[in-house]
Amino acid sequence: MLVSDFHYDLPDSQIAQEPLPDRAESRMLHVQRKNAGFEDRVFRDFPDLLRPDDLVVLNNTRVFPARLYGRRSGAKAQALSPRNPAARDFLHGRVEVLLTRQFNQNPNEWDCLVRPGRKIGVGEHLFFGEHDDLQAEVLSRGEFGERRIRFAPVDDFPQVIERLGHVPLPPYIARADRLGDRERYQTVYARERGSVAAPTAGLHFTPEVLSRLQKRGVETAEVTLHVGLGTFQPVRVERVEDHRLHKEHYVISEDAAAAINRALDQQRRIVAVGTTTVRTLEYSIAQSRDGRIAPQEGEADLFIYPGFTFQIVRALLTNFHLPQSTLLMLVCAFGGRDLVLQAYHHAVRQGYRFYSYGDCMFLE
Repeated sequence: MLVSDFHYDLPDSQIAQEPLPDRAESRMLHVQRKNAGFEDRVFRDFPDLLRPDDLVVLNNTRVFPARLYGRRSGAKAQALSPRNPAARDFLHGRVEVLLTRQFNQNPNEWDCLVRPGRKIGVGEHLFFGEHDDLQAEVLSRGEFGERRIRFAPVDDFPQVIERLGHVPLPPYIARADRLGDRERYQTVYARERGSVAAPTAGLHFTPEVLSRLQKRGVETAEVTLHVGLGTFQPVRVERVEDHRLHKEHYVISEDAAAAINRALDQQRRIVAVGTTTVRTLEYSIAQSRDGRIAPQEGEADLFIYPGFTFQIVRALLTNFHLPQSTLLMLVCAFGGRDLVLQAYHHAVRQGYRFYSYGDCMFLE
């Protein structure tokens, strides 16, 4: 199976650069797998499409300001707040670091992506903040330019990151982050800090929509998967089967496991909100010997592409994803490649907004 089999054309004008003022007013393409039907709706209709005994599973991860702007060793200290990411240069020792995964808490070591990637060598020191509030040493580099860095000890490291860091908006959003993104690039139910990208299917929910789910009799459960490097790394192989995902930390609590097992025992439909939720559920059941979900915590690296057999998820809410991405491959595995790409072409023709701040689709 070729990566190029998952290509589609999208005009740049349909890449959403701003979120809608009202989360629930996003458009939603209802895809019916049984009859290959499409229906154009808005997300506020989502509760009406669910069955009263459905279990909707959400990813409650919280995005932290993982992008840091700083300087390299020997560069003159200066306040760095680049405007347009597409227009940034890295003269005078400027650097950009995107923290992707905490490797150790003590010492405080992180895997990250860096710019300029070719120039930052092992052993180099990086400084962040006008008064060098944070300092880090580059420990090693990975195959595709990733770095592992170690921060010098500081009091209340998470708070320093909150103060110095920027919201890690994806590179296709061609503007600098703004204060409003700190709230808007989160789900309304975000709780567990640790992601470098939002689980974007959840961005459409509002307290009012969640309340309507409850009134309809729909049960909800929350799992956690912290989105990491895999979201940012392109697929660099020609054959889909040759790609490997990076590991991402996940947690399934006792309450969540109990809710999922009840739904399985009662043969109720489990609806996953987002591809991160799908991977968490399907990875956890793959570790099971008795077909039940145990409370657990670990590192998930399940790569789902066409041919995969889903054991838990029976319906999926998801945003529109980049061409040739692992996220699109997962959706094609669930809905069928031909039907999903037809749905994407329909969405392009109908002027849907794409990617993180864009519209969504519901497949059942």
